[in-house]
Formats: sequence, structure tokens, C-alpha cells
Amino acid sequence: MEHQVAKEAHAVAPPPNSVEAGKPAGVGGVVQSENPSPLCFSFTYPDVPPAQAPVPADKAAAGSATDRDAVLAKVEMERKLSMVKAWEEHEKSKVDNRAEQKMSYILSWENTKKASIEAKLRTREEKLEKKKAEYAEKMRNQMAAIHKEAEEKRASVEAKRQEEVLKYQETAAKHRSKGTTPKKKFLQCFG
Repeated sequence: MEHQVAKEAHAVAPPPNSVEAGKPAGVGGVVQSENPSPLCFSFTYPDVPPAQAPVPADKAAAGSATDRDAVLAKVEMERKLSMVKAWEEHEKSKVDNRAEQKMSYILSWENTKKASIEAKLRTREEKLEKKKAEYAEKMRNQMAAIHKEAEEKRASVEAKRQEEVLKYQETAAKHRSKGTTPKKKFLQCFG
């Protein structure tokens, strides 16, 4: 049905009544229609001399209608092929756009995930550095406490030693002044 409507819309009208003398209709001229459309055709016969142009009317009409139908069918086929090609290009561009959009989405997703992981890594590294610094400070404090305690113990031992030395010096001074000897046996192995 659509094919018939297209044929009717693009049909070529019979030649006009004003024909130059000595020239058959359509020779060296243009066949025109009442409804000009982009699919109107011009027929020229540059190789055919005007004397050979007369052809029987029923053969010319039958031949021109057949030629016209063939040309219209060819034009219709070309139109369909061009529409198919346009449709194909349109669908390809849609597929390309969709793929490009998905690639862009994937790249954005990848960058977001990488940034998130890098941020977590930096946060963890900062926490570890902070814990490391706190632990190092704690160890330094423990070392300082141990050093302080050792100094106190050294001072205590030194003070006790000083007291004992002083005590023995006083005791030795008493024994010297009295001329006595200590009661404890100093060298028990001799006697």
C-alpha cells in the first residue's frame, strides 16, 4: 500500500502541449509534472537525432510506463537502503554513546574507589605513626623511670655504704683509743 502511494506521489505527468516544431516531446527538454518534487526526473536524449524519435504510440507509452515503474522501483529501493543505512548509523552511534557512558562511569567508579582506599591507607598510616610515637614516648618514659629508680638505688647503696664505713671507722677509732680488739673473729680460718 505504501509503495503504491509513493508511486502516485512521484508520478511523472505527460508532457505539456507546447512542443517546439520539429522536436518530439521530451527530446532535449525536461518532462515536468504538475506537483514538482525532489524525485522528478529529466530525460534527455542527446545521441538521438530528431528524425529517429518517432516511435509507435502504444510502444512508447508501454515502454515509458515500464521504464518509469523501473526507475520508481529503483528510487524506492535506494530510499529504503538509505533509510536502512541511516537507521544502522543511528543505532551504532547509540551503542557507541552507551558504551562511552559506561566506560566513563567505570572510570569514575574506579577513581572513587581508589581515592577511598588511599584515604583509608593514609588514615591507618597516620594512626600507626601516632601509635608508634606514643609507644616510643611510653618506652622513653619507662627508660627514664628505670634510670631514676636505678639512681635512687645507687644513692641508697652509697648512703648505706657511707654509714657502714663511718660506723666501722668510729668502732675502729674506739678500739684504737681503748687499745682493744674487736670481739668478732676477723679471720676465723686461723684460729
